[in-house]
Order: sequence, then structure tokens, then C-alpha cells
Amino acid sequence: MLLSDIIERLEEFCPPSFAQNWDNVGLQAGRSTKEVKTVYLALDATSEVVSDAARVQADLIITHHPLLFSGIKHVTDRDFVGKRIVELLRNDMALYSMHTNFDVMGMAGAAAEELGILRPEVLEVTYEDDISREGLGRIGELAEHMTLHDCAMFVRDTFRVPHVRYYGDPEDMIIIAAVLPGSGKDEIDCAIRAGADVLITGDITHHVGIDAVEKGISIIDAGHYGVEKLFVPYMRDFLSRELPLLKVICEREKEPFTEV
Repeated sequence: MLLSDIIERLEEFCPPSFAQNWDNVGLQAGRSTKEVKTVYLALDATSEVVSDAARVQADLIITHHPLLFSGIKHVTDRDFVGKRIVELLRNDMALYSMHTNFDVMGMAGAAAEELGILRPEVLEVTYEDDISREGLGRIGELAEHMTLHDCAMFVRDTFRVPHVRYYGDPEDMIIIAAVLPGSGKDEIDCAIRAGADVLITGDITHHVGIDAVEKGISIIDAGHYGVEKLFVPYMRDFLSRELPLLKVICEREKEPFTEV
């Protein structure tokens, strides 16, 4: 199957126009005319991922996070980004990324479904027409109301992460939950306006967390990787259903850091 045909199907599902204007989604490296038989799915195009994809003779790597965010002046093996691009092209592998367009069209809804949020609505609308309202995050009532402490343990177990951190009174009752996979500090005020008792997200720093509690909302930080890793099984199921002729190989699930 030609890469251009795969890209067409991916962009029907997650149009690049739904990505944030600072983002860089789409084909990062490679030939659109390339014949693709094997796809490697990963959250990030790390050196380890690129090497493993080459080892299994993948034709295409699909990641959530783009390898290229800003301009690059040289493609050489003298820096870690250029080295990955050289390795991709040397092995005739293409790299395609679905980032904030996937956040809008897939990630947020999948996270809300995992949490059992009832009748989820878009947290921050980034696109609206006469037919639909799309955007970042989801908010709704939890199927089971619980304390913040119990909700934190529920989030930990639901997303299969070794730990979570939470800010707020452990005995506060959580009824309305907002979830925004990845880094959600910029959506805290949006979650407050929407009436959320808690925002489930990642990358919350000390001051952001304590300020959120002062504003009247609890925070559960499940980590950036902790929630967004659902990209890999989600896209595995999507490709198996929509493009069944492709062989799909998934990155091994592994926390990017170690706690001691």
C-alpha cells in the first residue's frame, strides 16, 4: 500500500486542520510514494524507537509527538534530531505524526471512555460548525462518585501507571471530572469555568498545582506519558480495522523515567 494512500486515510480521521497552529503534524520524513507493508507505532520517535523500527524492517513509523517542532538548518549525525532523521532515511523509513489533531479527534474521547465519564462534552472547543463541536479534553459526570483520594487510585489503576500525584483535600467528593491527556496546565481555568471538581492531566508543577486548589479545583497528575500512551493501542486497533493489510508492530510500553 502506498504511503500516500495511508496518509489520506489517517487525515480523513484526524484532519491536520484540527491541529493547533503551533504544532507540526503530518509527514515528518520519507517518500509519499513508498510502498508500506509494516507500520511501527510509538508515542515518540526516540533513537531507541527508530533503531527498533529499523530492526524489524518497518516501512513507516507513526508517532503521537512530532520529531520536528521547530526549524532545522542541518540534517547531519551531529545532533540527536538530525541523527534520527539520517537513520530514518538511511533505512528508507517514513515518519508520520498525529499530535494535537489526534488529541482533538481521538485522545480525549478515548481517555474519557476509559474513565467511564458519562455523556462527555468537549472541555475546550477549538472547532465548531453547524454539525459538531470539537476540541481538547472532555468533561462529564463520573459513573461512580468518590473521594479525591479514591479517584486518584482509580485513575492510577485505569491508566495502569505506577503512581499519580494529586492536589487537594483527599476527602473532597468528586462528581464532575475533566480529563486532558498530556500537559493540561493551560486548561485549568477552562475546567473551573466548566464546573469540574477535578482535572485529570499531566505535567503539573508545584505552583500550578497549589494555585489550582486555591482557585477551587483538585488536580490529579497521571503524567504526560501515563495517559497519552493510549495512542498506541488506539491506533493499533484503528489500523487493524481500517487498513487490515498492514502489519502493525507496537512500541513496548515503558515509563520514560525511573523513581527511586
